[in-house]
Amino acid sequence: MPVEPILDRFVRYVQVPSQSDAASDSVPSSPSEWEMARLLESELQELGLAEVHVSEFACVTAKLPATNSTAARRPAIGFVTHFDTADAGLSPHVNPQIVRSYDGGVIALGESAVLDPAQYPALARYVGQDIVTTDGTSVLGADDKAGVAAVMDSLAQVVQSEAEHGEVYVAFVPDEEIGLLGAKHLDLQRFTPAYAFTVDGGELGELVYETFNAARASIDIEGVAAHPIDAKGVMVNPVLVATDFIAMFDRLQTPENTDGRDGYHWIQEMHATPARAQLIVNIRDHDRERFEWRKEYVQRAVALLAERYPRADIACTIHDEYGNIHDALTEENKVAVEQLKAAFAAVGITPITAPTRGGTDGSYLSAQGLFTPNFFAGGHNFHSKYEFLPVPSLEKAAAVVRTLIMG
Repeated sequence: MPVEPILDRFVRYVQVPSQSDAASDSVPSSPSEWEMARLLESELQELGLAEVHVSEFACVTAKLPATNSTAARRPAIGFVTHFDTADAGLSPHVNPQIVRSYDGGVIALGESAVLDPAQYPALARYVGQDIVTTDGTSVLGADDKAGVAAVMDSLAQVVQSEAEHGEVYVAFVPDEEIGLLGAKHLDLQRFTPAYAFTVDGGELGELVYETFNAARASIDIEGVAAHPIDAKGVMVNPVLVATDFIAMFDRLQTPENTDGRDGYHWIQEMHATPARAQLIVNIRDHDRERFEWRKEYVQRAVALLAERYPRADIACTIHDEYGNIHDALTEENKVAVEQLKAAFAAVGITPITAPTRGGTDGSYLSAQGLFTPNFFAGGHNFHSKYEFLPVPSLEKAAAVVRTLIMG
């Protein structure tokens, strides 16, 4: 049976709606994610992989056994990708368009928008290449269905070629976009490589083993409601209490004013009524000590707020979301990074190893003892209708996966 072209596979995957829902309390967070999980289950079974399993949380796992006893002595490796796509306030239905031999000009995204190289200069690097874009109504979903396609294409190529390889584990998980929830529900009794790799987003050459430490704070404020007729000396307006809290933070320590290894506090959400207000604060830093300081600063700000408004009921909860992959790097597991760099070299890619200003499923898995660096799947402009994917970058990602498998 001929292997499906990777571009066709990617287009087919993105047309399966699987947008995660941050408002949901379940995992997976949306019913549509089950369709993608069952599709991958079926395709893994057709490829003949062993131990194909879909958990109650829609985590899909499988194993490609080693080809022989000699290959079985190699360390088992794993690949993790997520199949949910981000909710950016756009349609969950993706209608990709393929621009053949990009000419360097403006690309029309349907009738609603354009992808302009003046605004997105990275496009200039892909003149002459085929590029997949949105139609202007949705995200593209290369984050991370490009990674899913790269892994599935590689499995199909390796199985068909009958090339020698060691033991390989794969995991496809939901809800990465809303807090790595799929990875947090991945059964590490089933997924047991010596180390693993996430193939998640990122331009050609991206190699990530340094991510943010991340926490999320929720500040709940119960004020004292009163009619304006009788408000003097009685009302405690939770909206004003919330704005006083916001004013305690440095406006230059925010996502829009930081880069590189700079951390930040991000007042991400505020919901308020005359009686109550809630604030959500994302806390990020690469450095563990600064990260702990940032969490403590939030708690001190809440304490000061409580002193200022003694008749308000103010509560703060903070929970860690994921850790910096680099903190899990040891002399024993750094072979994973060395192997990844060797695979890049084998397919002619220069690594880009800057720290990422985010996290991956590997951030959580590394903290659990399964070291999991990340590498590119080839996309740009994630979580927006301007997302695009150069096809050769996707093909290179799959080539890295195959090289890692075959050693």
